Amino acid sequence: MPKLPSPFPPPFLCFFLTLTPFLVISQPPADQTQTILLNIKQQWGNPPQLSSWSTSSPPCSWPEITCTGGAVTGLNLTNYNIIEPIPPSICDLKNLTLLDLSFNYFPGNFPTILYNCSNLRYLDLSQNYFVGPIPSDVDRLSSSLRYIDVGANNFSGDIPPAIGRLPELRFLKLYSNQFNGSFPVEIGNLSNLEYLSMPYNPLFTPAKIPPEFGKLKKLTYLWITFANLIGEIPANFAGLSSLEYLDLSYNDLEGPIPKALFQLKNLSVVYLQNNRLSGGIPTPIESLNLSQIDLSTNNFSGSIPEDFGKLEQLELLNLFFNQFSGEVPASIGLLPALTNFRVFSNQLNGTLPPEMGLHSNLEAFEVSDNLFTGALPENLCFRKRLTGVVAFSNNLTGEVPQSLVNCVTVRTIQLYDNNFSGEIPAGIYTLFNMLSLMISKNSFTGNLPSELGWNLSRLEISDNKFSGQIPSAVSSWVRLVVFKASNNQLSGEFPVGLTNLPQLTTLNLDGNSLTGNFPTTILSWKNLTALNLSRNQLSGPIPVVIGTLPDLLILDLSENKFSGQIAAELGQLRLTTLNLSSNQLSGQIPRAFDNLAYDTSFLNNPNLCSTTPIPNVRFCSSKTRKSDYLSPKILALILVSAVLLFFFTALLTFFIVRDYRRKKHKRNLAAWKLTSFQRFNFTKANILVGLTENNLIGSGGSGKIYRVAVNNSRDYVAVKKIWTKGKLDNKLEKEFSAEVDILGTIRHSNIVKLLCCISSEDSKLLVYEYMENQSLDKWLHVKKRRETDPARQLVTGREANDGDEHTSLAEWAWRQHGEGNPIIDALDEYIREPLNLEEKSSVFKLGLICTSTLPSSRPSMKEVLQMLRRIGPMEGSEVKKVGTEYDAAPLLASANKYLSSYTRSKKVADEDGDYVV
Repeated sequence: MPKLPSPFPPPFLCFFLTLTPFLVISQPPADQTQTILLNIKQQWGNPPQLSSWSTSSPPCSWPEITCTGGAVTGLNLTNYNIIEPIPPSICDLKNLTLLDLSFNYFPGNFPTILYNCSNLRYLDLSQNYFVGPIPSDVDRLSSSLRYIDVGANNFSGDIPPAIGRLPELRFLKLYSNQFNGSFPVEIGNLSNLEYLSMPYNPLFTPAKIPPEFGKLKKLTYLWITFANLIGEIPANFAGLSSLEYLDLSYNDLEGPIPKALFQLKNLSVVYLQNNRLSGGIPTPIESLNLSQIDLSTNNFSGSIPEDFGKLEQLELLNLFFNQFSGEVPASIGLLPALTNFRVFSNQLNGTLPPEMGLHSNLEAFEVSDNLFTGALPENLCFRKRLTGVVAFSNNLTGEVPQSLVNCVTVRTIQLYDNNFSGEIPAGIYTLFNMLSLMISKNSFTGNLPSELGWNLSRLEISDNKFSGQIPSAVSSWVRLVVFKASNNQLSGEFPVGLTNLPQLTTLNLDGNSLTGNFPTTILSWKNLTALNLSRNQLSGPIPVVIGTLPDLLILDLSENKFSGQIAAELGQLRLTTLNLSSNQLSGQIPRAFDNLAYDTSFLNNPNLCSTTPIPNVRFCSSKTRKSDYLSPKILALILVSAVLLFFFTALLTFFIVRDYRRKKHKRNLAAWKLTSFQRFNFTKANILVGLTENNLIGSGGSGKIYRVAVNNSRDYVAVKKIWTKGKLDNKLEKEFSAEVDILGTIRHSNIVKLLCCISSEDSKLLVYEYMENQSLDKWLHVKKRRETDPARQLVTGREANDGDEHTSLAEWAWRQHGEGNPIIDALDEYIREPLNLEEKSSVFKLGLICTSTLPSSRPSMKEVLQMLRRIGPMEGSEVKKVGTEYDAAPLLASANKYLSSYTRSKKVADEDGDYVV
């Protein structure tokens, strides 16, 4: 099972020890204690981490040992890579009160030998390979037990009712297992319980939250996210008078929020996102310590309570993807701690709080897809912390606030689909960290800027009233990836400098008044994938050089005045969309386009013709030769003779080919070697005959996957064929060998079986059991994430769901960055040396923006490639500095606190933000 970081830092253990009396009941002689520990070390295979355990020093001096009055009371062996079982002799340490065995590889069932550790108060078995059910008599553990953590193992079945018969229990952690039964209502009997953690158990039988949980008067922390909860939140949660932290997110809860929930005096954090809760937010709100509220992605309705304006500690308010209506209370704009305000995708109306940003360190302001009117608040960036303004798809009016002109922290401004007007202040285009400016579908006026910010990669200004010529200095926009300026009033010639943008992938200038010829030279469009210049007044021939663009997929030059023949070189393009209609083109359509796949690509060009029948395109004329010098009888005889000859030739060919195939099949079978790992009832011939395109079910970078029937009962296997180009290259050979070595020896119920491998001189096949509509990911990864980013995993040395008890890797990385921790602390220990540290930091930051909150906020793979290319100095450049100041996309540089409020796992959903990178 993937390992997660410990939910508490090491100092917590020291604190816990202070809770236990250090009364030594009985202790064996010092030499006997040493013998016990050395025997334990030997039974564990003498791990090198325990090298200090020797006869040359007393046990109380060993770093893993805690002693009280000369007796061993604590044993901390976390992360020691131990793979052998726990020996029974560990309970010969009669005074043992603390046992931490977390982050190892202990196998087998729950260690019932620990029932004999009668004074145990702290037990941590988390992050190991334990399997099977927790025993029904688990209450035989020490009656003094206060802390038990069995998280991140492979325990299954039910959580037994006996867990509720450990009277002194304060901390109960059952997260991230394979429990496929139920959890007991008897947990409500743990009157001393302070911390209950059961998240990431998606195999739980769907169950309601027991009302008995409302009796836990001392409970401060309740975390049951992604655990198949159904029904309503119990009304008697009003009894949780000590509750500070509540996370029931990513379940299937429904109904209203209990009225008393927001009246709990100690409540600080409420995460209820991604459920089916409904109704309004109950008032009055008396939980004045609330700092984080996330009710996003539910079915809530009604208005946003005025009482939210009383929450002076509120930092995060997420209400997006609901059905809230009415106005946002102006008092929310006065909150002094508010940093993240996200209410997009609701039905809110009225004006936005005018003082928003004036009184707090506002970082994220996301109000898109509502019915807001009036102007944007003037002081959104007053504290110079704002990273994004996302207000598209509203009815907002007025001009862009002047406060944004000097907002050096802002990464994205998204105001499209509103009623804004006036000119864009020149300073907006050149903001130092601006990554994307999206202001389409408004009434903005003015000319295009001569200069853009050093890292602006997306400029979208379509459907406005911009006019004038495209500036000649456009060649300096070298960082631009997407430029959309459709449906404006741009005029003049198409500048050749516009072809000098090496990172440009999308260029839309359709619906303007551009004139003159298209440049015959393209300087640097090596990444261009879409070119739309339709509905202009461009003339002259279509340049041959367009046919050399290696990545071009979309070409639309329709409704212009292009003339002359279409160059055959354009047929080299791998186009998915081509439109040359409504021009003045002539001659024959190039052979590559002369087919029905392009039946609408050449309309309204009267002088064009085709050699195949294409609707509304003239057929090219040709002279026909007469053949009337042969009589009808002779022609009939020739025809009959030809038919007979064809028949006999086909029959003879059939027998020859059939005989050849039989012989070839026997030779081919002899060339294949079969190596089995399991018992099966098919032959290699069954497999080879089934490798057809009809059986293809998937393909990837290194091979294809086939579903092959192996007998008349329609039993199937899955066959992976490694890509071949003649001989296997070294990389694929290693990949094949690794997969065979690993899967061929594994016997595990959660891992698909490798039945055999079949190989020849130039092909490799792996044959697996076939699982209909299943996924290894479903069984091996229980954490719910909607994005995975190799850059995060590369620099940290962790897996995608390897964050901590509260977070996945993505959120753990955001929290590291948001808390201001040095990035070097997050890097894999093998790459922490100073050499190229800044480039490593940049890859880490790139991973952050790739896990931004909304899909529209993340860069495309093309944009990621561009960012990676400029992490190091450009070829021929004298610039040496490639660190935070110059290298990565600017969204990375100030992500320090953008998600600082998300300090636990599963906080950020795919929809949690609108940023577009």
